[in-house]
Formats: sequence, structure tokens, C-alpha cells
Amino acid sequence: MARIKGALMTRKRRNKVLKMAKGYYGSKSSLFKTAKQAVMKSGQYAYVGRKQKKRDFRRIWITRISAACKLNGMNYSTFMNGLKKAGVELNRKMLSEIAIADPAAFTALTEKAKEALK
Repeated sequence: MARIKGALMTRKRRNKVLKMAKGYYGSKSSLFKTAKQAVMKSGQYAYVGRKQKKRDFRRIWITRISAACKLNGMNYSTFMNGLKKAGVELNRKMLSEIAIADPAAFTALTEKAKEALK
């Protein structure tokens, strides 16, 4: 019986890495060893980036809410505290969308927050 050597799987594995490295600068896209290192590093960057994306969006939402609060004579922390005491359970993403799309509704929310703090 013939001995099976791993040539087919090795080639498939290497081609998979080289396909992932397509478009990389210089020899990183054509040489297996450097391509493998570049793909591993880019995977780490992608993993970290997915976490940072969540942080960045939250920061943007908070900045938008804060700006809208200042237009209504409040600061962000007292507004959020007032909403919590008033029992309004809107997340920051929705609050920022309301602040942009419907300023009148956001003003009503700030009034509700002010009443809850009294």
C-alpha cells in the first residue's frame, strides 16, 4: 500500500494563508513564511479593532447626547441620572439618534429628566 505524504493538505493550507495575504505589501503577499506572520498579526489587529469599534461608537453617542443636553441647559451626567430616576430605559444609541433626528422629542426627554430630579 502506498504511503500518503501530506503534500495536498500542506499546499491547501499554504494557499489559504497566501489567499488571506492577498494585497499585502511586498513579499508579504507571496512568500509563505512572511505571509503567515502578516496574516497572524492582522488577525490580532482585527480582534482588537472589533473591541475598539464598540468603545468608539459609545464615545460618539455620549458626545452627541452631551451636546444636545447642553442645548437644553443640562449636562450629560444629570440628564442620564434624571432619565434613570424617571424610569426611561433608552440606551445611548437610541438617545443619540433621537437627539439628531427629533430635537423636540429630546427636549421632552430633558424636561422629564428635570422633573424626576426635583
